[in-house]
Amino acid sequence: MSGLQVNTGLLRQILVGFVRDEVRKVGISRVVLGLSGGIDSALVVFIAAEALGPENVHAICMPYRSSNPESEAHARLVADSCGVNFSVVPITPMVDAYFEQFPDADNMRRGNKMARERMTILFDHSALLAALVLGTSNKTELLLGYGTLYGDMASALNPIGDLYKSHVWQLSEAMGVPREVIEKKPSADLWAGQTDEEELGFSYRQVDELLYRMVDQRMTREELVVAGFETEFIDTIYRKIQNSHFKRRLPVIAKVSNRTIDRDFRYSRDWGK
Repeated sequence: MSGLQVNTGLLRQILVGFVRDEVRKVGISRVVLGLSGGIDSALVVFIAAEALGPENVHAICMPYRSSNPESEAHARLVADSCGVNFSVVPITPMVDAYFEQFPDADNMRRGNKMARERMTILFDHSALLAALVLGTSNKTELLLGYGTLYGDMASALNPIGDLYKSHVWQLSEAMGVPREVIEKKPSADLWAGQTDEEELGFSYRQVDELLYRMVDQRMTREELVVAGFETEFIDTIYRKIQNSHFKRRLPVIAKVSNRTIDRDFRYSRDWGK
């Protein structure tokens, strides 16, 4: 894979194999994920269905009362296209019960609560179905910190976390994700009229060009300026990456022993045979 153009055939093979191997090696055959009606979760459903068989994929749509009805319709369309198991679990009662105590809460607090409420439902179904939770955050979102810690960023496995949004669009085309889903404006659908790109202040395609050079090619600030990027845009994105680093790590553990989890004790092989 080079740049923002990918060999979709090879990428598909790698990701399908990843899901199949990582799920089955822990003695499980099923997965569960949130299906929002957006392109990221749609692509993960297609990958999982091919890896494990549609009968082993459980997709759950979790609308809030302000969610766009189109989101659920698109989620159903994706599930029907793949033949996976599909259910709807509204989150309005749980979220509203909480915010009755905090009626002045802003959109950020409400959005974070919704995202985390959805993840508690997925992990509950993980226990119910003996299934692993699949993540649906792409590399662009993860680098920008555009997600909720222990909400949509939580999962047992994430097959698309190393794919920029530009890659997600390409692979979705190749795998037959419905056209309506591919062409819609990206949105977390946390409140009426919300779109990702309006909230971020730039387009995914624009920021992917910068992120690829900044992260994958390790270009310096000076090299990025020469490549044609505005200094203000470079600095804004750099700050977003730096300030959201805590979201991409497990909780930092104070080291007081010789073998600290996630530092010295990191791999399954540490347990021995």
